[in-house]
Amino acid sequence: MRHAIRRAAVAGAAISALALAACSETGDGSTDAAYESAAADSAVEAVADRGGDGSAIPVLGDIPVSMPQLAYTYDYRWRLPAAEIGPLQRRHASLCEQQGPGSCQILGMNKTGEEADEVTGVLQMAVASRQARAFGALLEDEAEDAGAEQVSAEIASEELSKQIVDTEARLRARTELRDRLLEVLKTRRGTVEELVEAERSVARVNEEIDQARSWLKEMEGRVAYSRVTVRYETGIPVSSDFLGPVQGAVGSLGTIFGYLVALLILVGSVALPIGGVVWLVRRLTRPTQVEIAEA
Repeated sequence: MRHAIRRAAVAGAAISALALAACSETGDGSTDAAYESAAADSAVEAVADRGGDGSAIPVLGDIPVSMPQLAYTYDYRWRLPAAEIGPLQRRHASLCEQQGPGSCQILGMNKTGEEADEVTGVLQMAVASRQARAFGALLEDEAEDAGAEQVSAEIASEELSKQIVDTEARLRARTELRDRLLEVLKTRRGTVEELVEAERSVARVNEEIDQARSWLKEMEGRVAYSRVTVRYETGIPVSSDFLGPVQGAVGSLGTIFGYLVALLILVGSVALPIGGVVWLVRRLTRPTQVEIAEA
């Protein structure tokens, strides 16, 4: 019945279009062309607005498109003098706090090494994904003002769409299972053993539901907030102290002398037994003075 109604609607629209086209031969060309176009559009809309079961179906412009769920990570590395690492790191942290807790949060911050030695630092932040690129530009401006040299800048992403969809489907299935089990417990239908097992099943399903919700929340958080990591490091330390090169040379000499002593010990451990054997053989084979006199 529904298919017949649909075919009748399409046929009616087509007949209307043909009638308007016939009238166009006697009227104004531009006006009739407009009527013909409107009739054709009506026929297309009549077909598109109804599906095979008579229900409304969306046209192409209304088809929902699932956007990919991407979790972004940004990694910046800067090289600058050791004395400037701490101030730049604090300025970057202040820049994050100025964005507000809804846009940027500091996850971790550390700095290791002495000012005279090689110094490294790391600043980890969670930045709203929509503002992550702009925030990275602000970090670069601060670093350039401090005279830092950018070593690397990396942007990576992880596709989480499938994991999110699978977790949502699992959550819906477990929720429906829990509702059915609760209905069994509510109506008290079944034996005592079945009711006890249903209660245990409800507890297990509730645990799985909580776990799925936790996973889903964690993945949604990774999509909403990008992880931004800024690394600071010094180059090869250059010392202007007069004793610095001397201490380095002395340390090198100590290492060289250590290798020489080790080599001598190795040679001695091999040469001494051999020399002892040679001396003993020569001692036993050498003629005595008495034998020489008799000869």
